[in-house]
Amino acid sequence: MPGLAISSEHGQLTGRGLEGFYRAGRRLLSRCQVRVAGREPQAVQAWLLSADRARFVATLRPTADSGPDPAVVVERTRGADGTERITFRSSASRALRLPVEVSLATDLAELGAVASGNPGPELPASVHDSGMRWSTAAAQAVVTASPPADDALASAGLLRWDLELSPGAAYSIELRIRQDGAGPLRPVARGAGNPLSAARAVGDDTRVQRLFSTCVGDLQALLLRDAGHPADVHPAAGAPWRCGLAPADALAAVRMALPLGTRLAAGTLRTLARTQLPGPGPKSGMIPGPLRDAGPHLPPGCTGIEATLLFPVVLAEARRWGLPEPEVQELLPAAERCLAWLRAAVGDEVYLPDPYPGGPLRCETQAHAHRAALLGADLLESCGRAGASDWRRWAGELRTAFRADFWVADRGGGRPAAARTAQGHPVSQLGAGAAHLLDTGLLGGGSLAEGLLDKVQTEQLARLFGGPAMDSGWGLRSLAAKEPGYNPFGHRGGAVRVHETAVAVTGLAAAGYEKEASALLKGVLSAAEGFGYRLPEMFAGEQRTEGAAPLPHPAACRPAATAAAAGIQLLTALAGIRPDAPAGTVTLRPVRGAPLGEVELTGLVVAGAPFSVRVSRLGLAMVEEAVDGLQLGA
Repeated sequence: MPGLAISSEHGQLTGRGLEGFYRAGRRLLSRCQVRVAGREPQAVQAWLLSADRARFVATLRPTADSGPDPAVVVERTRGADGTERITFRSSASRALRLPVEVSLATDLAELGAVASGNPGPELPASVHDSGMRWSTAAAQAVVTASPPADDALASAGLLRWDLELSPGAAYSIELRIRQDGAGPLRPVARGAGNPLSAARAVGDDTRVQRLFSTCVGDLQALLLRDAGHPADVHPAAGAPWRCGLAPADALAAVRMALPLGTRLAAGTLRTLARTQLPGPGPKSGMIPGPLRDAGPHLPPGCTGIEATLLFPVVLAEARRWGLPEPEVQELLPAAERCLAWLRAAVGDEVYLPDPYPGGPLRCETQAHAHRAALLGADLLESCGRAGASDWRRWAGELRTAFRADFWVADRGGGRPAAARTAQGHPVSQLGAGAAHLLDTGLLGGGSLAEGLLDKVQTEQLARLFGGPAMDSGWGLRSLAAKEPGYNPFGHRGGAVRVHETAVAVTGLAAAGYEKEASALLKGVLSAAEGFGYRLPEMFAGEQRTEGAAPLPHPAACRPAATAAAAGIQLLTALAGIRPDAPAGTVTLRPVRGAPLGEVELTGLVVAGAPFSVRVSRLGLAMVEEAVDGLQLGA
């Protein structure tokens, strides 16, 4: 990001559907078709080399009398940054003269217009330097060719070369697509500018390595930096539909990616701190965010509330992973403003409405608020700020009230209500939002915060998550299959959302329900295999059957920041790493059942230094590499 290339398997960009090169949500090139001697090469294979590069191979019989075997291979390597290299290789026994044409066109349309089927007509081109140029009042796009074309025909958008290929020779043409006045978003270069560590995972299950490396690569490819603050990096929500910053998703993603270092979390926190609403007023300190669909039984929820509550949580946990103290102090006032907003929004009540004010009392919103209070208190106390005891007191009141008010009794043992209406009526449908009740957060000394549910209620929720109504065999459904309004393709009405499944797996494992956690983990790993290890943010919640593959969701981003980071969390959770960098300790709570056999994680980051850990087939965790002075906690 912000570059994006969408291609079909044959490699030719025809301008149909979403095909094309995009930058910051605008299609710079919709058509890029190669013809040799007036014919299109025959496509034979296409595959991704990495998250931002694809390779296409086609073959050609240059003449009718050359026999049945292809004599020319046409290889195209396409990069999301707006580059394409076209290489022609000859295996003919004699020299070949190949007339090559590249047909180019664009509409300079916004991605939303293209997706809705209203991109607009192709624009007239003009010859520019060694390529073509298109322009409107809103944007300009330029394609340059190296080496320059022998001929250019603007009216048809054609660049032409007459190639002479001797036996065994190769010839390459490179196209570069750029947008004049490209805007403030900048990609994050690999190498020194990369805020993510070069971590790796290997194990008895070979899928572990492929999933982990793909997730790290996908998250890296989604990173952006703002030209106004080039040191601050944050993830885009996902491609192709959400190419910008989504505050709640960004914070959720960087939190799950903390094992790869704290630099991404710090950059995202600084970026969002600049968006906090100023005071005075009821929204003072809030991080703004759009409404989000909440399924068939609830009105849309506010992602701004979720982001505001996540901010102090991410800062507190980043500090435990090793965020340097000067950066903690820099971000602490923004976290205090988030907590001040929460205090004002709750007022004299115990629950937080969502959207605020006047919305329903959502189960997951109370979980976010409770976690923010406890981790916020831990952060304030450890940084010498006042107010920690007040937040712990309110969190205790919320726990007591929640356990009574949000538990719906039934003959099956009960369930947490998805919400309570403003009139106090429970919305009893079971969904994956309840997974956030298991996400308690990391405190000092490697301990976890207390959850909103008591022990008996947690055990019942684990049983429900392990049952066929919620576990699709590929992951956790966003709405139980037996609930009214269930739709396997519903965003939050039955589809499997990878982020919520990762939250459930981590929470279940931490609470000691390893059987249910392992089943969900293995389901996601199997689903990842079906998607070539590039996890989408969601996919259909259809029940898994023998020999079947997971069904993709047409509206899902793939890659998506939360899904990529969820893959990282799912595998690092096997080791149960709980650091406390300020105290110089790290505690390991591995999944004892070792559901994937032996797993080794290398190149993680704890206390700013490389950290590696191995979990044996017996479920025992051993530190293989750590910074000097880091002690293993009890």
